Amino acid sequence: MINEYQMRVLPHVAANEQALRQFVAQEHGFDVRTLTALRILKRSIDARQRTIYVNLKVRAYVNEMPQEDEYVRTEYPDVSNAPQVIVVGAGPGGLFAALRLIELGLRPVVVERGKDVHARKRDLALIAKTQQVDAESNYCFGEGGAGAYSDGKLYTRSKKRGSTEKILNVFCQHGASTRILSDAHPHIGTDKLPRVIENMRNTIVNSGGEVHFQTKMTQLLLRGDSVVGCLCEVCHDTEATNTVMELHGPVILATGHSARDVYRYLAASHIEIEAKGIAVGVRLEHPAELIDQIQYHSPKGRGKYLPAAEYSFVTQVEGRGVYSFCMCPGGFVIPAATDKEQVVVNGMSPSNRGGQWSNSGMVVELRADDVEGDDVLRVMRMQERLERDCWQQGNRRQTAPAQRMADFVNSRLSYDLPRSSYAPGLLSSPLHFWLPKGISRRLQEGFRTFGRQSHGFLTNEAVMIGVETRTSSPVRIVRDAATLMHVRLQGLFPCGEGAGYAGGIVSAGVDGERCAEQCAAYICQFS
Repeated sequence: MINEYQMRVLPHVAANEQALRQFVAQEHGFDVRTLTALRILKRSIDARQRTIYVNLKVRAYVNEMPQEDEYVRTEYPDVSNAPQVIVVGAGPGGLFAALRLIELGLRPVVVERGKDVHARKRDLALIAKTQQVDAESNYCFGEGGAGAYSDGKLYTRSKKRGSTEKILNVFCQHGASTRILSDAHPHIGTDKLPRVIENMRNTIVNSGGEVHFQTKMTQLLLRGDSVVGCLCEVCHDTEATNTVMELHGPVILATGHSARDVYRYLAASHIEIEAKGIAVGVRLEHPAELIDQIQYHSPKGRGKYLPAAEYSFVTQVEGRGVYSFCMCPGGFVIPAATDKEQVVVNGMSPSNRGGQWSNSGMVVELRADDVEGDDVLRVMRMQERLERDCWQQGNRRQTAPAQRMADFVNSRLSYDLPRSSYAPGLLSSPLHFWLPKGISRRLQEGFRTFGRQSHGFLTNEAVMIGVETRTSSPVRIVRDAATLMHVRLQGLFPCGEGAGYAGGIVSAGVDGERCAEQCAAYICQFS
């Protein structure tokens, strides 16, 4: 007998398999000794009241064993001799596009400007030590994209464009914990995700595809109004000069939200793009213990059985949204610049979310019309100005300007700063004074609102670290809604977050699969 049950249990029951089995058997009237297996299908925490509960959906196997795997496997055939598709970028959009191409019998050739996920890790460690950023190997560029070393959260609100379950199952097939299939807010963790990404790359190569690192697309190859390939610059660590690689085939362009050279190339080449709204603000960091106490309504915090607490805030101030973004419980604030003379911050968490601090982006909605002019790159140029201002405020290093939260709300300079997870260091700075007034004023009012909603949240124990600007792409590469192909150029498929059509790992993966499917349909026209 196999049955599924919805239940609400205390945290200590949810955390102990034997206690949970006893609970299920007692609640539904059978002998626990006949319960041969128990699978958790969905898990979420209800912290709205003083007593915290865990909501579970479980599948109980009574007197029989499960016959199915915990996740759905995908078969990847050998495509060594199949038609070729160029995938530009090895972030989630590009990787899932490549894997889906293999499923569909096509051969992906992936080009990635950055390094493989392990070599990239060494360059990230050097940022705090040397205060220098490698423009091609950093928290945004390299195998896995911006998500590989910035948390690996897999939660998305987008359910309209494809199967998010498929994305999670592919992650499990490549080494992620099956907990991501059941958790309400699934998360792989910065310490675990690189290995999963490496396994995905191995699947691509073992199936006959190619993956080239330190290989940057510099130009699309055109034949009339059709894209027939691209030129790439290949960096050789042991040689003085780079070489040029010419690749032929339709192009899935999945370069991520920070490839500003690609946007400049597209604009200069009169390839249709448009300015897109983003969100701009700061990274807000509290002691994790304080967030646990607030969210779990207890001076003891999360205790033994609950995870580090999350929060989500949103309000409207003067006609624009103010909200938390990419919340990282028990995590770290990281330097996410991609070039010299920039300071940009982001957040990440290890899989156990066991750090001393919890952080979140706190951002203000910025629409394209809020930035003066008609230049398609105007929002991107505004990003660049803010990041340069932040670099100057931070003493022209990766030191980040910062201000205590209550001081910011009251327009006071912070004469000292609390300890922080941000490794390159903080420098006290009047963010309320030099941030754009429309941003700082709305953040101040938003923080007052959040403080009223959650007592203790607005505090000088929290520090604001500037600036958070890479929330999404400042440009949309215009494509046809049905074919996902560029509105003018045949054979070009703008993909994922960098093209303006996704907002995180899962939605980028879904968009990558959809672009691969439409690319396959395009190739079928000529076969």
